[in-house]
Amino acid sequence: MIAQDNLKTNPLTSYQIILIVLFVFIIFTIVVDYMTLPALSAILLPKLQITTKEFGFVVSAYAFSAGISAFLATGFSDRFDRKNLLLVYYGGFLLGMLLCATANSLLVLIIARIVSGAFGGVVAAVIFAIVADLFHKDQRGRVMGFVQLAFAASLVAGLPLALYLATNFNWRLTYWIFFLFGILIFSVVIFKVNPIKTHLNNASKDQPLTHSLHIVKNRDYWTVFLNNIFLVLGDTMYMTFGSAYSTNNLGVGLDKLPLLYGAGGLAAIVLSPLIGRLSDRYGKFRLFTIGTVLAIVLVAVYSNLAHVPFWLVVLLHTLLFIGINARMIASTALATVVPEMPDRGAFMALDSSFQQVAGGVAATAAGWIVYQAADGMIHGFPSLGWTVIGVMAITIGLMYLIHRIVQRRK
Repeated sequence: MIAQDNLKTNPLTSYQIILIVLFVFIIFTIVVDYMTLPALSAILLPKLQITTKEFGFVVSAYAFSAGISAFLATGFSDRFDRKNLLLVYYGGFLLGMLLCATANSLLVLIIARIVSGAFGGVVAAVIFAIVADLFHKDQRGRVMGFVQLAFAASLVAGLPLALYLATNFNWRLTYWIFFLFGILIFSVVIFKVNPIKTHLNNASKDQPLTHSLHIVKNRDYWTVFLNNIFLVLGDTMYMTFGSAYSTNNLGVGLDKLPLLYGAGGLAAIVLSPLIGRLSDRYGKFRLFTIGTVLAIVLVAVYSNLAHVPFWLVVLLHTLLFIGINARMIASTALATVVPEMPDRGAFMALDSSFQQVAGGVAATAAGWIVYQAADGMIHGFPSLGWTVIGVMAITIGLMYLIHRIVQRRK
């Protein structure tokens, strides 16, 4: 029988609540920035007079820059005050957003995305390391549940606002608005967040390269890395062509796409805190398994649909969002328990690097499996669905191994 997590959970302090709110807003700005550029393709192609191939390079520049930066951060991320690291990386991300707001050519836009990825791609890793440092393990499910609100809010509020500003005013205004919002958050971090140096008492004395190799050689860490790689592979593969499949194969109008994704985001906003609390009370692995089984069933059904009523598409799509959300909350909360204190920053940075690269690979793999015919129909989506189901099934086994690692350490 799988042991449950401690049924008694520690209450959050007022300072911890302030940290959670800041984390939600920080990740919200990063997710909106990441999602806005592809959504602005119809505007940026003629404005900057660039081809679709060039635009694809602009989008991928962020992912690869983030992956490389996160890997390089493994050697030194545990040697500094985590508050200072958060300020450096988030400040660099805001610089990249400022460059996007002022970009007037392809070259400048590529540079802007490289800068945004190099810094923004590491921010989440720093935040997760802080969560592992300052929150008890039976609080982390709740924390991750609230942090997931940032992703949901980006679908419900962030992306629609960005598109509204771009279409009704100027696409640069989108970046200016979120840049100024980010500056406000940056200022609050400076004055409200205390130095985070507890991990320095146990910091590794190894050279950066030696410390990185120590992380890479740890077998338990690789279990988490592989699990998160497969998580990103499955979820990203399925979502890459989700909107094209919905509009061309299921008959969802372009004007209804915001409602389709907004419903999923709204469900995530409402349920993420509850899912996080349930994972703390009844066990991360148990909630992960339930979420994965739900996601597998919905992928099997959704990828084999024909033209059906819009309400049914919304219902199935929303349930799929809930399953994916539960997987991310439970897996992230459980994974934060695995790294030792001296390794947390490096572990999170390397994990982020692997996930960034996995996202790029997943989008490419999805493009190999499906193709769009002359009539606009997306072919091969059932095959994509079965591939994703296989990848999701693997994560259940890997999460069980992570659960056993955590139980063994108890």
